[in-house]
Amino acid sequence: MALFDLTLDQLREYRSASVEPSDFDVFWAKTLQETREHDLDARFEPVETGLRTVQVLDVTFAGFGGHPVKGWLTVPAAADGPLPVVVEFVGYGGGRALPHTHLLWASAGFAHFVMDTRGQGSAWGGGDTPDPVGSAPSFPGFMTRGVEDPETYYYRRLFTDGLRAVEAARAHPLTDASRTAAVGASQGGGITIAVGGLVPDLVAIAPDVPFLCDFPRAATLTDRHPYREIGSYLKTHRGRTERVLRTLSYFDGVHFAARGRAPALFSAALEDQTCPPSTVFAAFNAWAHEEKTIEVYDFNDHEGGGPHQEAVKLRWLPARF
Repeated sequence: MALFDLTLDQLREYRSASVEPSDFDVFWAKTLQETREHDLDARFEPVETGLRTVQVLDVTFAGFGGHPVKGWLTVPAAADGPLPVVVEFVGYGGGRALPHTHLLWASAGFAHFVMDTRGQGSAWGGGDTPDPVGSAPSFPGFMTRGVEDPETYYYRRLFTDGLRAVEAARAHPLTDASRTAAVGASQGGGITIAVGGLVPDLVAIAPDVPFLCDFPRAATLTDRHPYREIGSYLKTHRGRTERVLRTLSYFDGVHFAARGRAPALFSAALEDQTCPPSTVFAAFNAWAHEEKTIEVYDFNDHEGGGPHQEAVKLRWLPARF
């Protein structure tokens, strides 16, 4: 696929037409207050993996609604003091997978916390966290689960889990709570942006080719899943577009970005039909912190920069710690 979205010059100036709800902050303050009524109950159990350079802990913590959420905490084998911690969120359909698939950040000397994704983890990278909350009829996938009301929407639970994952990562004595960063790609990038807007004291975020940004444009620009799930739902449930877009506005990365208070490193791919570059730039251009940069991969699809972007992050992130 050749370039299909705006030109790079246009992307750098693009602003989303997504309308922020007047009660956006009230909605999220209420959501987090209700969640924190449940004890975090972060538990860490050592895991024997056969790996010699790292130690791995199987984590369980209370996410949205007090529901148990899994994760892995991986630290260098010789770690004996508080380390900077990188909290990572995974892509659509995936789960926390197996510990040996998450060695990058611990190999660089950091603590690394990867959050499992409730209800996902059956398309790739197996998951271990169910989503006990049901929903009204939805198109197969997660984009339309409970989509007609912000209170019931799936991503209300998942974004809240993300914030609690940061709290759980900070709860272990081998992590330095004052030096916490959030990273992720695709859906993980969208969660990263949301967490960056909800957690006021992160030292950095690094979302790669992020999903869940600029819903009004994404839902009409690309016919590739997962965004296409929205159109498929509305194709059947005629006349509900306004209601659905209102719900999605509470979860749009553009509005979380406007509250971003940490240095940010984004990435975008100009041939990305899954997360079109204009939707990524919409969040990047809205990111409030003045220290921000975006890596652009001009002939790449949703794989983005891949290992090249990992190398960029390995150079960029240590200076923020």
